[in-house]
Amino acid sequence: MQRHNTHKKPAPLPKRLRLLSYNIQGGIPTQRFRHYITRSWQHVLPDVAKMDNLKLIANLLHQFDIVALQEADAGSVRSNYLNQVQYLAIRAGFPYWHQQINRNLGRFAQHSNGILSKYEPTDVKDYRLPSRIPGRGAIVMELGNPAEPLAVFVMHLSLSKRARLEQLAYISSLINHYKHVVLMGDLNAPMSFLIEHSPLSKTHLRPASSHYTFPSWRPRKDIDHILVSPSLVVNSTHVMPHQYSDHLPLAIEISLPDQIIDH
Repeated sequence: MQRHNTHKKPAPLPKRLRLLSYNIQGGIPTQRFRHYITRSWQHVLPDVAKMDNLKLIANLLHQFDIVALQEADAGSVRSNYLNQVQYLAIRAGFPYWHQQINRNLGRFAQHSNGILSKYEPTDVKDYRLPSRIPGRGAIVMELGNPAEPLAVFVMHLSLSKRARLEQLAYISSLINHYKHVVLMGDLNAPMSFLIEHSPLSKTHLRPASSHYTFPSWRPRKDIDHILVSPSLVVNSTHVMPHQYSDHLPLAIEISLPDQIIDH
């Protein structure tokens, strides 16, 4: 977990947390299906529009306490060698951030997950998810009471159903080690599949929401999700209408039990 230079004492974990999950597509502002073809060059080459778009994304992220990012670039040609997770953390005012590079294509692309936090974590772990094609991972950030922490999982699962089932089986074994969990990310599957036909059904997690988030200009699929443990109270959840990617951002506010805060 990276931390910006600051002389401020770390803020204590609050009773309520605002969280956001967002697939930012490397900062590319796709707004039509045809853009996947006509603007395909943006996936491999730098573009000033990406920087303008990242500034807009940073303004959105600022209002949240913890942010899960998918499809960020760690610093390659296509991002003009900008570490997008670090940039968003600094610009949006997050003193703590962590990046997981899942598919490293060197100077051409560095596909990453990221997590940003305004509160100091007690631990951050990286996990490689099983897949015949390497490039999927999960981040687990623990906050609050080390004896009974809040565990925030960030994932971006494969497109293949078989791979997703293997990945969810692996991550479910990790989830069951924690009492208080928030799972966020682009899971590339509808909620009905996740809670009824996947290994997540054998965990204690429940859906915090079920919203259409893809494609951002005409949402028809629920593939971005937030799931939580029964111990966490969901105060609100909604999709934000910000078309800075081909996915819409998914927001939630939760209340924490005293066991997480008191230590």
